[in-house]
Amino acid sequence: MKAKDFDTAFDDGGSIIDQLDLSKKRRPELEQKRVNVDFPVWMIHQMDREARRLGVTRQSVIKMWLAERLKQAA
Repeated sequence: MKAKDFDTAFDDGGSIIDQLDLSKKRRPELEQKRVNVDFPVWMIHQMDREARRLGVTRQSVIKMWLAERLKQAA
């Protein structure tokens, strides 16, 4: 499909999903990278309590808290 035809199909609201190679898709700045962090036991207990209160995982609590702190620092 030529770029002009692709643009026209998109602009007209047609389905273009079949024309895309999704095996090579990327989400810049949203790609995940694993890191290891050691926490004192008392911090883990507090994180677990907060996670139970919110109904989420410990990892989610850590991500939420870090995101909030990074927004404040920006």
